[in-house]
Amino acid sequence: MRDILQRLLRGEIGEDEALRLLQADRVEAVGEMARLDPDRERRKGVPEVVLAPGKEPALCAELALRLARRSGCALVSRVTPAHEGALAAAASGAGLEVDEFGRGRRLRSPSWTPAERPACVGVLAAGTSDVDVAEEARMVLETMGLGVRRAYDVGVSALHRLAEPLAAMVAEGAEAYVVVAGMEGALPSVVSGLVPAPVVAVPTSTGYGVGGRGLAALLAMLQSCAPGVSVVNVDNGIGAGATAGLIALRAALAREAQAEPAAPE
Repeated sequence: MRDILQRLLRGEIGEDEALRLLQADRVEAVGEMARLDPDRERRKGVPEVVLAPGKEPALCAELALRLARRSGCALVSRVTPAHEGALAAAASGAGLEVDEFGRGRRLRSPSWTPAERPACVGVLAAGTSDVDVAEEARMVLETMGLGVRRAYDVGVSALHRLAEPLAAMVAEGAEAYVVVAGMEGALPSVVSGLVPAPVVAVPTSTGYGVGGRGLAALLAMLQSCAPGVSVVNVDNGIGAGATAGLIALRAALAREAQAEPAAPE
């Protein structure tokens, strides 16, 4: 973008050509079906994520490679064994490293590091069956440059497990929390009643019978009486990470603005 604007200022291209180049830079077509949004992180603060299911492994790998070449890293969610093999082969051929986050994968250049942000988010999972979803939230948050503090298997069936890690997150000043739970989905309400920051609740598709596949957890979270709980869709760790990350980033920016010395009159 800077190069295009400098060329415009030097008179090397006209206004219409500059607009065309800027628009082309923001969307990248891959074949006839897929259109990447590599500009999303700069524009929104949240990176583009490739959803693996529904895509052929080869296409998924190509999309990830293109994103990694443009921005230094690429995120892929809900990876299956077939996608895993294609991504590993593509990363090896391109000299990229692969980070694992549950069923999420991050392909990155060895020289890529996220911009460090002065904020952190707490990520909690009620049970071990909920960890994959929590890890996808962590993948998004860490790629946004935020610190993440994790506590897994701290659900309400043995509530005493929650006290110590949650107290540590509060003491560190977590700006937001992602709380992942299946079954009856009670953990977000408990956490929200104990912390001073917003809670993003994620129901997961773990459970039995009529309340299985996340329905009971979703309804319980929507019906929460604890203030400050917002709810994303079932298994949507990516969306929860993005929401909590944006909350944390804005809180950090507000804190920095308050700390700046007042301009002299």
